[in-house]
Amino acid sequence: MNQTTNRQVICDTLMKAAKEDRDIVVVCSDSRGSASLAPFAEQYPKQFVEMGIAEQNLVSVSAGLASCGKKVFAASPASFLSTRSYEQVKVDVAYSKTNVTLIGISGGVSYGALGMTHHSCQDIAAMASLPDMRVYLPSDRFQTRKLIESLIEDEKPAYVRVSRSATEDVYKENMDFKLDQANVIKKGTDAVIISCGELVPYAVKAANELENEGYRVGVIDMYCLKPMDERTVIEAAGKVDLIVTAEEHSPYGGLGSMVAQIVSANSPKKVVNLALPDGHIIAGTNHEIFRHYGLDEQGMKKAVRNGLSQRLER
Repeated sequence: MNQTTNRQVICDTLMKAAKEDRDIVVVCSDSRGSASLAPFAEQYPKQFVEMGIAEQNLVSVSAGLASCGKKVFAASPASFLSTRSYEQVKVDVAYSKTNVTLIGISGGVSYGALGMTHHSCQDIAAMASLPDMRVYLPSDRFQTRKLIESLIEDEKPAYVRVSRSATEDVYKENMDFKLDQANVIKKGTDAVIISCGELVPYAVKAANELENEGYRVGVIDMYCLKPMDERTVIEAAGKVDLIVTAEEHSPYGGLGSMVAQIVSANSPKKVVNLALPDGHIIAGTNHEIFRHYGLDEQGMKKAVRNGLSQRLER
């Protein structure tokens, strides 16, 4: 079982790049420990800015540094970064098109037992609604590294959400990665599961187990929520009878909503959206929460079976 978290991979990737590029700057909101960025601060103190618990200042200072030619990576818990500093993200980063990559750590229900104040279940909808803001939810350590390497080289705003815990490996170290292009992990003819972030390993397990039951189920890793790879969605929809989306997010404005909009306009098929509820979420570990709300492989298999059984009944 992989023990390397995506946040640790972000630190390692930035440290490697900062050795040769002094324009790389990390800005943090009293969360260097939670973000696994303490090694970066120790190794490159002149390229690290500690803002304290002041997310609005974190974003504005990051935008200011970017306007001076710096490549800024601003890290803070996703629950606070996407809400407390939303106005600054809107104006100073998205509207101004500054070279700031926002790193939302401990996204979704990663903080588990700390409850709804620390859950970030609306961040995809919030960030994706901002013009010129890209939204990424990488699944494993290898994809995270490739994504951060790509973002170091470009100059457009981005929001990256990662989990707190280690995620099972989906890819290999030499994976083929293309920015803003979804990865088709498995092709299917009965159904396809489209997922992102920490739920992708569950989708792969579900599809593999369903194959043993005679179902041919594809899996698409839609790590790029915005811009979404519409072509891949449309192509998949044209080959299956059922689309299941699975996301660690509110049912409104996230992956499921985006996929349904694309499918309804281009290749109408039944879309079932597995998401967190529009209400208070139970306390527990992220895995316990996923299981409770049917977001693990068992929940995904049930959604596929139910959806395809309705097809047979017709």
